[in-house]
Amino acid sequence: MELQHELASSASGERSTNAVFSDLERHFTVAELSKRWFFSENTIRRLFSQEPGVVKIARPHTRSKRGYTSMRIPERIAERVHRRLQGLS
Repeated sequence: MELQHELASSASGERSTNAVFSDLERHFTVAELSKRWFFSENTIRRLFSQEPGVVKIARPHTRSKRGYTSMRIPERIAERVHRRLQGLS
């Protein structure tokens, strides 16, 4: 049934959900970029904390749990910052 819906959607010009996911840009974690660039995770967080386009998912602190923010850095943003650090942009 789902396959029929997907075929009907693609025939009618709509994009299927799978096509949307295949178009997603690669996103790096802080740990991945720190290994690639040979910087500490704290340095990567500091470099990208105010950068527009970085995906941040935050959980505010409560009385019993500390707050936490996860960051995912799109590849194009990482490339832009890398060029800026090299003095190329």
